[in-house]
Amino acid sequence: MDTATDARLIALKRWISEIGSLAGAEPVLASGDASFRRYFRLLQGAESFIVMDAPPEQEDCLAFVRIAGYFESMQLNAPRIIEADFELGFLLLTDLGDEPYIDRLTANPESASELYGEALDALLLLQRRGAVYQSSLPPYDAALLRFELSLFRDWLCDTHLHLSFDADDEAEWQSCCDMLVANALNQPQVFVHRDYHSRNLMVTPENNPGILDFQDAVEGPLTYDLVSLLKDCYVRWPAEQVRQWALDYYAKLGANIRGQVDELQFRRYFELMGVQRHLKAAGIFCRLNHRDGKSGYLADVPRTLGYIVELGAQYDELGFLVRLIEEQVLPAWGSE
Repeated sequence: MDTATDARLIALKRWISEIGSLAGAEPVLASGDASFRRYFRLLQGAESFIVMDAPPEQEDCLAFVRIAGYFESMQLNAPRIIEADFELGFLLLTDLGDEPYIDRLTANPESASELYGEALDALLLLQRRGAVYQSSLPPYDAALLRFELSLFRDWLCDTHLHLSFDADDEAEWQSCCDMLVANALNQPQVFVHRDYHSRNLMVTPENNPGILDFQDAVEGPLTYDLVSLLKDCYVRWPAEQVRQWALDYYAKLGANIRGQVDELQFRRYFELMGVQRHLKAAGIFCRLNHRDGKSGYLADVPRTLGYIVELGAQYDELGFLVRLIEEQVLPAWGSE
C-alpha cells in the first residue's frame, strides 16, 4: 500500500505525535504477520519502541493487553504496554529487538541447543506460573479443535487443490478428526500460548526468549505449545533430536502431571497433537493465499505436512490421512 494514502498510518503518526516524549519520532515498518496487524519501530534518541497497528474491526487489542499483563506477572519476557488506544487499535510497546529465533537458527544452526533449551525452560514457567490464569482464558474446546481441522479440508483440499472426498473418504476423515480431538481434550489442560514457534520467539540478551504474538492464548492441551516449538512449520530438526527435546521436557514436568501421564502416553499426546496443529497450519497457509493474498506461506506446506507423513509407520489410525497426503495432496502440490 502507498504510505501516502495509508489512512491507518496517517492516524498512527497523529497518535504518536500526541505522546509528548515521542513527538517527532518517525515510525518505520518493522514487520507484518499472518493477521491484519502491523508493527512499526520508533527510535527516540537511544531508545527504541514498537507500535502495533491492530485494526479494531479485525483485531482485539484488549486481549493482547490482558495476556501481556499475565506474562509480566509471570516474569516472562514479553512486550510491556506503555500506551494504548483501544478505540483506534494502537499500542505502544517495549521493543524486544529485531532477531527472531528463525533468523539466528538459519544463520547459526549450532545455536539450536542453547536457544531451544531456553525456550523450553520458558515454556515450563508459562505452564507452571500460568496455572493461576488459565481459567480466565477461552477453552480450547472440541468446537475450536474441529473448526481448525476443517481448515485443511476446506482450504487446502477443496479450495486450493480441488480434491473431492467420496462418502468413504468423508467417513475416514471424520473418524480421524474424532481421534485427534479426543487426543487433545484428554490431555492435562494448561495455559497455551497457541503460536509458540521460531517466528514468535526473539533472541534477547537477558531472559531469553522474548515472546510475541500471544493474544490468542487459551486453556488447552499440555503438549500443544511444545509441538508448535519442536515441530515448527518454518524450520525442521532431525526426528531423534525432536524426540529427545520432548522427553527432556517431560522429565522436567511436575510430579503431579507425570503421575497422570506416563512417558509413552506423553509421546502419543505429543505426536498426535502435532498432527492436529499441522493440518490446521497447512489449511491456514492456503487460506492466507486465497482469502488474504499472502502467497508466501505456501512454500511451508510440504514441510508442515511432512511431519504427518513421517508418523505413518507408528500410528495405524493415521493411515487414511497419510495416504491422502502422500498419494493425492503432495503429488497435486508438486504439479501446480
